[in-house]
Parts: sequence; structure tokens; C-alpha cells
Amino acid sequence: MTKTLKLGCIADDFTGATDLANNLVRSGMRVVQTIGVPTGPLAAEVDAVVVALKSRTIPAAEAIAQSLDALKWLQAQGAEQIYFKYCSTFDSTPEGNIGPVTEALMDALGTDFTIATPAFPDNGRTVFKGYLFAGHVLLNESGMQNHPLTPMTDANLVRVMQAQTKRKVGLIDYKTVAQGEGAIRERIAALRAEGVGVAVVDATSNDDLHLLGPALKGMPLVTAGSGVAIGLPANFGLKPSLQASQLPAASGLQAVVSGSCSVATNAQVAHFKATGRPARAIGPASLMHGQSDAVVQQVLAWAAPLLKDGPVLVYSTAEPDAVKAVQAQLGVAEAGALVEHALAAVARGLVGLGVKQLVVAGGETSGACVQALGIAQLQIGPQIDPGVPWCHAPSGVHITLKSGNFGTEDFFTKAFATLQ
Repeated sequence: MTKTLKLGCIADDFTGATDLANNLVRSGMRVVQTIGVPTGPLAAEVDAVVVALKSRTIPAAEAIAQSLDALKWLQAQGAEQIYFKYCSTFDSTPEGNIGPVTEALMDALGTDFTIATPAFPDNGRTVFKGYLFAGHVLLNESGMQNHPLTPMTDANLVRVMQAQTKRKVGLIDYKTVAQGEGAIRERIAALRAEGVGVAVVDATSNDDLHLLGPALKGMPLVTAGSGVAIGLPANFGLKPSLQASQLPAASGLQAVVSGSCSVATNAQVAHFKATGRPARAIGPASLMHGQSDAVVQQVLAWAAPLLKDGPVLVYSTAEPDAVKAVQAQLGVAEAGALVEHALAAVARGLVGLGVKQLVVAGGETSGACVQALGIAQLQIGPQIDPGVPWCHAPSGVHITLKSGNFGTEDFFTKAFATLQ
């Protein structure tokens, strides 16, 4: 049994898990990420474990069940504090899953209060007066209003969270945060006295997150994006260390598999293609009527002779209007599942061709690819861009799982240079 486990984390998708693990490693924690809930005890001596689930867009009851299973396993490993991690764009629908999972974890832990903030200033996600900003615009003006699975049309997090939970939702605003631990704790006490169970917290900079961190010491459950993680390791007496991010040397061929339709990933696909590197699109319509396996084989036959000359890109990225047209024909769930299955099969095939450096873009796509590759655990390595590290699987594959909205325009080419 792991006897030094300080922080037990539950992430609602695979890219979000590596995003969180990346911030914890950079803040001095030794971290292991598991793919799904392990079936046995973790033998490694680590400070934190991030259990990566694929629960962001599944039915709420299933997300709750998986999250509670993860909680039980983390408690059995001796976790001192639990961290429920969701996306920095607060991806959810009016039904959940952020609110329902938060409530279920609170009930299981016997706590009547927690915080909620997706703030991640390093990636332009800030919360001010309870409103979530992506860069310089409100969330609902950032492109997230067009997300195919979780369209975000309201930037007011108090309102969004209140729609998903029976508990009263309040706010710890920027003025309180600026005053530090004492003021934050006083505000928490006042909110609890008012019957508030979940408090959205403002944060517009990393300084705010470092001020918030000490006030969360001893809180049974923290819910947040990955940003809050930078302020927690110090509560356990840990300091940043470069040694925590060292990975084995990289080798093998290189490839990118992209399933995200986010604005950022669209730009990354366009940039990769503009460099003249080989790229091939997979459209959901081409996968209909049992054609998926044939399409996958065509893609792998195309890639095989090209890989020796550098990275190739296989993508399903499309503009929002194109995505909506396919969804109207197939249905949202079926269109998404078709693409995920095909891209996961492509990833497995590329590894079979000798790819040992693999970039995967998109949360749902990352989950499908990791599962297809049979990866059960990841060692977290160096950061490529904020929230996106390289990881190493026991099979010897270096892989990075990039959230759709993360990364600079040149991410797909820069990633491989970072690993050398």
C-alpha cells in the first residue's frame, strides 16, 4: 500500500488528468496517473495519484458511480485530501456532470462544503466576479458556445453550478482572495453559516491561486480545474523540483492523432498542414455503414511509407457547422463514437508501425486512444505547453494527451522538438 499518498485526484477525462498531473509535478509532487480505477494497490511511493476517468459526457449516474469507485480506491491508498478535476472551460450541460459528481463525493466524504473554480491563468482561464473568461472574452463568446457535446452558453459559474446541484452555491470574490488565507477562511465560515455548500472562487492570476492554496489545507474535497493544483503541494511541505519530470529517452517514429474540434486545435491542424507535413482527414460520414475498418486500413497504408521522414497527422477536426451537419444526420453520440473508434484504431495501428512518440488531441479522443493502446499507467514528464506534458507508458511509448483548447498554434511540431 502507498503510505505517503497526500493527494488523491479524480479527473473526468484523460487530457484533464495529465493537465492536473503536470501542475502537481511542476510544484514538486511525485505523481502517477492511472487509466481508470486500478484493480489492486499502487506499489509506487508517490505523493499524488491522478485517476483518469472518461466520465465528462457520459450519463450522470454512470459518472457518479465511476467517481465513487475512484474515491474508494484512493481512500484505500490513504489519500489525505481528494481533488475532483474538471476542465478549465467548466465543460458540462445543465444536467451535469460537474454538479452531480461533486455532490456525490461530498456525501461520500461526509463534508458539507467545497470550492469550485476552473481558473487556470497560464492558459487564459480566469474567474472574475464569478464569471469565467477564456482569454479576453467571456466563455460563451470564446467558441465554447459551439462545443459539439457541452456547449457553454453562460459564463456565470454560480448560475451554471446552481443548475446542477441541490446545494446552495455562493461566491468567494477577488477582493477576499486578495486578502489571503485568513480572509478566505472567514468567508468560507460565513458562507457555511448561510447554508452554502459550494463556493465558486475568483482567480485572475497564479498569485490568487497561491493565496487560495493555504486556505484549502485540510478541506476534505477540492473541486477545480488544474490551476488550483499549483497552490496545494506547499500545504504538504513540498517545493518545485525538476527531477520529478524526468522520462526515459525517446525513440521511434512520430505521429499526431487529432479528434478535437476546438478553435485551438483547428488552428494547430492548419499550422501543421501549412508546414508541408503529411496530413489526412477522417470524416464521420466516411465511417458510416460499416466502413470504419476499411477507412482505418486506408489511413494506415497511407501513413506507413511516410513515417520514416517525420511526423504525420491524422485528424477529424472540422469547423462547427460541418460537425453539426454530421450530427444532424447520425446523432451526436453516434457521430462522436464513430470518430473516436476510428482514431483509436488508427493510433493502435500507428504504434504497430513503429510510432513511439504520439501526440493525441482532444479529451474524448485521448481516452479512446489510451484505452485502445492498453495503457494502464503513465509517468508524467516535461511540459510542452501549460497543462500539456509528455508522458511515458510502461510499453515504451511516449504520449501526450492534449486538451482541445490547449497549446500554441505550432503545438504539433513543437511537441516533438521538446522531447528530443
